[in-house]
Amino acid sequence: MTVAVYMITYMDRVVLSTATPEMRKELGFDLKTMAYIVGAFNWSYALCQIPGGLLGDKIGPRRALSLIVTWWSAFTSFTAMAGSATALFAVRFLFGVGEAGAFPIATRSLSRWILATERGFAQGVTHAGARLGLGLTPPLVVWIILNFGWRMPFYIFAGIGLLWAIAWYIYYRDSPAEHSGVNEAELELIHTGGATKKGGVGKVPWAQILKNPTMWFLCAMYFCYNYSLNVYVSWFPTYVSESRGVTLAKMGFYASLPLLSGVAGDLLGGWFSDRVLHRTGNVNLARRWVAIAGFSVCALATVPATFASNVETSIALFCLAFFALEWTVGISWAVPLDIGGDYSGSVSAFMNMCGNIGGAIATTYFGLLVQEFGWNVPFLITSGLAALAAVLYLRIDASRKIVTA
Repeated sequence: MTVAVYMITYMDRVVLSTATPEMRKELGFDLKTMAYIVGAFNWSYALCQIPGGLLGDKIGPRRALSLIVTWWSAFTSFTAMAGSATALFAVRFLFGVGEAGAFPIATRSLSRWILATERGFAQGVTHAGARLGLGLTPPLVVWIILNFGWRMPFYIFAGIGLLWAIAWYIYYRDSPAEHSGVNEAELELIHTGGATKKGGVGKVPWAQILKNPTMWFLCAMYFCYNYSLNVYVSWFPTYVSESRGVTLAKMGFYASLPLLSGVAGDLLGGWFSDRVLHRTGNVNLARRWVAIAGFSVCALATVPATFASNVETSIALFCLAFFALEWTVGISWAVPLDIGGDYSGSVSAFMNMCGNIGGAIATTYFGLLVQEFGWNVPFLITSGLAALAAVLYLRIDASRKIVTA
């Protein structure tokens, strides 16, 4: 269920980026106007991370996720009804308010179920679901647009989200002890394996969280990651279409390839990190150095991908770069579970807020960068930020809890 909701979050986002060329033709928006509309989601998504995480900590993931998925599914459908730039800006802003709580609350939902040595893989699998949604959606949306127009995909994906919200509320429980399918032996295994046990949490100790250097290095690293991610998520289909001169029919296929390679990166990065932790017991070796390897490869592969003259060669190198970028994400989301304990929802929300400020900057100013400097500069920036993230990981200590009793 958690993998599915991660998939739905990105499916609902990438519908807009895939439909952008057709929307611009019908509604007459230039690239700069469209960038502001796309950026509206990212700014609200970034700013509402902490309220979303707090909602999950306070009322529990069962009710919180059901509520916010219903909210953003409604605004997914409203996107198809908006006919002006102002209306689209407002709808996408409110769509971001709903999606903001998804990852922090989902992380909170895992904290009482997942063993310490399974966290990297669990987070890798969930993010793989997100990237699978990214990879599968462009060709599907292109087919729907060609047959039914650009508005229809928004209605279809809104319905999928509503069905998920109903199923989650029926099936999920905030604690393993509350679930009829969990027996005493399983409860003991979960609790001895490092999952949190509390039935509720008190006031979030923000003073302890914000004073800890690891928290700030984690946030800076995730800023770099999310800036790069959003260049791919929000603008890669448009880049393939307008910079590489690919037709709409082929654009969906080419744009999906790096995103599908990211699925493999999500799965393998988290899995490899957990294997290292299981064999060595050294959480910093498992988290820090495995993530540094991914960011380093991403930085190196992006440069030739940007300058390759052949479109197939460029896409292949972008696949490698995005695979390496996504290699790091399950690890990065395992760290809040490692250091945050029962406040992992709030810790991951703060990390994701800082990360998505980077994403908001990427989506808002991408169009301006392209107009001023051409299509290569935004991707070269992602290469530099990946290199910086590798350096920042040297200061992230996953072995120490940042909240003490």
